[in-house]
Parts: sequence; structure tokens; C-alpha cells
Amino acid sequence: MDRILNAARSLRGLALGDSFGQRWFFRRGAERTDSLSRRRTPEETPWNWTDDTAMALSVLRILHLHGHIDQDALADHFAATYVGDPSRGYGPSMHGVLRAVHAGADWRDVTTAVFDGQGSWGNGSAMRVAPLGAWFADDLDLVAEQAALSAEASHAHPEAIAGAVAVAVAAALMTAGQDDDAMAPEAFLTAVADRTPFSEVRGGLRTAAGIAEATSWRHAAEVLGTGHRISCPDTVPFALWTAAQEPDDLTEALWLTANGLGDVDTTCAITGGVVAARTGTGGVPGHWLAATEPVPDWVATGSLA
Repeated sequence: MDRILNAARSLRGLALGDSFGQRWFFRRGAERTDSLSRRRTPEETPWNWTDDTAMALSVLRILHLHGHIDQDALADHFAATYVGDPSRGYGPSMHGVLRAVHAGADWRDVTTAVFDGQGSWGNGSAMRVAPLGAWFADDLDLVAEQAALSAEASHAHPEAIAGAVAVAVAAALMTAGQDDDAMAPEAFLTAVADRTPFSEVRGGLRTAAGIAEATSWRHAAEVLGTGHRISCPDTVPFALWTAAQEPDDLTEALWLTANGLGDVDTTCAITGGVVAARTGTGGVPGHWLAATEPVPDWVATGSLA
């Protein structure tokens, strides 16, 4: 497998989903509902990406430099990227975490201290990790191990770790199955759940796997959640459910995910990174790609030269 190519495909899909999803925060009420139901893409350009993509770029850069997740290097990269551009929409707790790490605090102390010592279970650990799954797609045990390490660099809560593992495994399965018929949604979601640590995230994935094929996105969103709590348990199952419904059509997958609204840039980033690990972005409308903020050239080559 070409790890750089596979991870780049996923990263570009993640950035597209993030940028596309972010647009829906600029519309409210009936205008937003009408635009989604009629599939009218937001007119504002460019579609800038958020912290979802910024942190995914850090994960991928560390893989390019080290070939694995070096947690110290990753935490430092997160912090340096944040300080360079803190306006990307980082979650409330991450502002304090990343500022403290950049100021020289040990990331282990900082991440375990937040939320009264529980650590964050926010969906930030999951939104950025699909390219890692694509990178290690030939070894699911390694995918789970490396995804957990990537989560711990900013999120110490077990649910955040479980969310990262689930998304990385999903991207790995999509990558490994590029040349085969797509797995049925129930089989795909069950396979992901089987590799996810015991958690609410895993329970949500098992619920998602049991949702009947004819079920509407509206029902799935009500049952699974769409990120209103900005946590992994109420974000990851829905994003992977939508990915499982449209594994061969990234555009359709993103429309399906966006309908659920909630933390829509993050759900679309997760779905985009997972589905693009299988499809790439070649089937996406050209005006979507033209509107999306580009990712750095090194994503495709691994070289800053």
C-alpha cells in the first residue's frame, strides 16, 4: 500500500467535509433547511476549513516525519499550529490546553487535568484521525494502537480514545477495500465496533449497525446524536452511519451527513475522511473542490521541499 497516497486521499476528503459542513453554520432556520432539502450549496466562497483539518494536518505531518505517532512531537505540533492561527474554531477546552502546552507545560499533565481530572471526551480526537487509519490500513491492530496514541496527546478521556479508534478503523477498512465491493452498512459498522474499546462510542456503533436499511437520516440522527454535545459518543456513531450508507459516493455521503446538522463541520469531516479513503475526491463536483480551501502541497508528497 502507498501510505502517503492513501492518507492524502483521506485528508483531502476530511478537509472538503470540514469546509462544506462549516458553511451551514452561516445559515439559520428555514433558509438552512430549505437549502439542504433542495441541495443548494452555500454561495459564500472560499469554504475555509477549521480546527478539524488543522489538527488532521498535524497528525499527518507527524506520520510523514516519524512514520508513527510520537506523542511529544504531536502535542508540540498541535500547540504550534494553534498559536499560529487560533481562529480556526477550536473547542473551548482546547484553547487552554494548547496554550499551556505551547508555554512549556507537559501535555500529559494538562490533558488529564481538564474537566476536574476526567480529561476531555470531545470529538476533537475523532475528527482528525481518518488519515491515520488510511496510513496504517494494512494492520488494524496498529491502527487502533496509533489512533489511541494520537487521541491521548490532547484528550485523556476513554470515550475520546474510543472515538478516535473507531474513526481510524473505519478509514482503514475503507482504504483496504478500495478495489472490492463495499461492505454492507451493518457489517461495516459491526466490524468497526468490534475493534473499538468498550465505551459509549462502541454502544452507539452497535446501535447504528442495527438501524434498518430503509431508516431515514432524521431517525438515525435522533437515535445516535449529531454532535450537539460535541462529544465522541454523540458524534462518531452518526458520522460513521452516514459513511456506511454511501461508501462509494462522497458527495452523497456529505449531503446525508449535513442534513443532521449539529456539529456539522465535524460530522462531515469524519464522514469525508472515511469515505474519501475509499473513493478519493474525484467524483465531487468541480465547483465544490474549487471553493474548498486547499491543503498544503506536502500532503501528497511528504516533503516540504
